[in-house]
Amino acid sequence: MKSGFSGHLVGIGGVSMSPLAEVLYKMGVPITGSDMNDSDAVHRLRALGIDVKIGHKAGNIGGARFIIRTAAAREDNVEIAAARKAGIPVFERAEAWGYIMRGYKNAVCVAGTHGKTTTTSMTTHILLAADADPTVMIGGTLNKLQSGYRVGAGDVIVLESCEYYNSFHSFFPTIAVVLNVDADHLDFFKDLDDIKASFRHFASLVPENGHIVCNGDDANTMDALRPLGRPLFTFGTNEQASVRAVNIEQNGSGSSFDVLYNGALYCHVILNVPGRQNVMNALAAAATAITLNIPPAAVTEGLLDFTGAGRRFEYKGSVKGADVYDDYAHHPRELHALLDAVESLGYDRVILAFQPHTYTRTKAFFDDFISELKRADLVFLAEIYAAREKNTIGISSRDLAEKVPGAVYCPSFDDIEARLCALAGKGDIILTVGAGDIYKVGEHLTGKAASVG
Repeated sequence: MKSGFSGHLVGIGGVSMSPLAEVLYKMGVPITGSDMNDSDAVHRLRALGIDVKIGHKAGNIGGARFIIRTAAAREDNVEIAAARKAGIPVFERAEAWGYIMRGYKNAVCVAGTHGKTTTTSMTTHILLAADADPTVMIGGTLNKLQSGYRVGAGDVIVLESCEYYNSFHSFFPTIAVVLNVDADHLDFFKDLDDIKASFRHFASLVPENGHIVCNGDDANTMDALRPLGRPLFTFGTNEQASVRAVNIEQNGSGSSFDVLYNGALYCHVILNVPGRQNVMNALAAAATAITLNIPPAAVTEGLLDFTGAGRRFEYKGSVKGADVYDDYAHHPRELHALLDAVESLGYDRVILAFQPHTYTRTKAFFDDFISELKRADLVFLAEIYAAREKNTIGISSRDLAEKVPGAVYCPSFDDIEARLCALAGKGDIILTVGAGDIYKVGEHLTGKAASVG
């Protein structure tokens, strides 16, 4: 891929495909694309002058010299098949990002089973505070950018780096950040050991003069990375961590703590987002900043300015006096961290509308999901969001509802919305949670409340 060669992106409207299209376009690479659905992202690309077709057809690839595909576009996709037949090279999305990052002195790749979007966003805030003018790719929306990406002129690129399908093995990190390692994506990985091996290979891609920034408090992370036999730049709360959080205090919907670097005070952090997990995310961002020689004042300023990423405990509004928040949590550990954070806020009732994400994840962590769902005062379960899967398992959210006392299975969003509206009151927090489209319930609820008001 080089400037002057036209490219076609299959699935161009996706969360990381659309920013990839814009980055390539702004690099001077002629781009076309296709997607199964019209969307705001597609409209944005068209406004830039990128030709986007709705629906996949062999003719869409036109005179493209290379193809980039989303992970969902497999070999039986008509455009991929046409490209193969014509001898046009087909690249994975991750390979394209890997190609782009090789042009930067510093490539920060933020990986981990949980917390990637938030930590990438926090790191972005710090780099902007330091006037580093970074290029950024986040798997969500950051209010400060009003998008999930940024094209900068500096020597740093920061990318959220996903382990699914070993995508991050196509990257070229100079700084690899590993937040945690947990069992997930078991439709692809065999087991936890397989996942550890994947993260180990990812970290091994860092050159000898680079940095592996990792969570020294997380046993799975350390088990995965120790066999590399390389220096690890650890962050955590334990005394052995290179970058350590001390004097942690919870302050309403936020927290504060001191960052020690090699035992000496580096900076003081005030966070405006709740939860212990965000202390660790912020600490990871601070450790990353240290490897980039970012001044401590920029870390303090950047993290103070951070108020959350899209769909990460995102305030949507209120209905009948109840606060409505949306969160992307779709793994039991993420749900646990979310409920921990909410419990510290002092609401009278926690009302949870949860949409499980994928059949395989729901089955693999069935008992863990039940344990977490029992913590909420009221639970409403939407049907499982299929995403890339078909229900060959024969599992339903109804099965979860039967195991959680008082939980209600709701076959439609309209049903959930009606129940939430009827129950909502002052002192309540309503959480719409999941990686699918459950956020629409909260947006519709608060939108109706606003229009009535």
